[in-house]
Amino acid sequence: MKTHDSVAILMFNSSQQSLVLVKQFRPAVYVGEVERRFPGSLAAVDQDRPQELQVALPGSAGVTYELCAGLVDQPGLSLEEVACSEAWEECGYRLAPSDLRRVATYKSGVGLTGSSQTMFYAEVTDGQRGGPGGGLAEEGELIEVVHLPLDGARAFADDPDVPKTLGVIFGISWFFSCVAPGLGPR
Repeated sequence: MKTHDSVAILMFNSSQQSLVLVKQFRPAVYVGEVERRFPGSLAAVDQDRPQELQVALPGSAGVTYELCAGLVDQPGLSLEEVACSEAWEECGYRLAPSDLRRVATYKSGVGLTGSSQTMFYAEVTDGQRGGPGGGLAEEGELIEVVHLPLDGARAFADDPDVPKTLGVIFGISWFFSCVAPGLGPR
């Protein structure tokens, strides 16, 4: 199986005192929710077709909150250049590689791909937002940009009913440990 490493970017919008996340539909999450809520419903009744669901599950069951992120699949680009490209495509923020601070590099997808992900941090302002974001339609992306107010970010990270990636939880924890103490009173 061919895999790609990836980058993720935790952005803090200082104009809005918010963390910038993305929200998007993930088919694998949706299928997992169908199976969790309706055990056995996706198992083949006969070898040709799955059982029909008696109750429809809304598409929102497959939506997750994530950090802005992307695959490192363009030869010749640095991790920082890929991160800047993703910040523009997904969130509409113009960043330069020098705007990024490397947070950590870690293994992701260890049960399937074993790829590495590098997380960056960037402080942004409303003035750096030059586009709507939303991802690239030609790549099948349909992304909503979410500005999470700092005053609710810890509760958001701790809420088990909010579907989010581990990167979001780690990013929020890292932010409050390493960045927020230097911000002063809000």
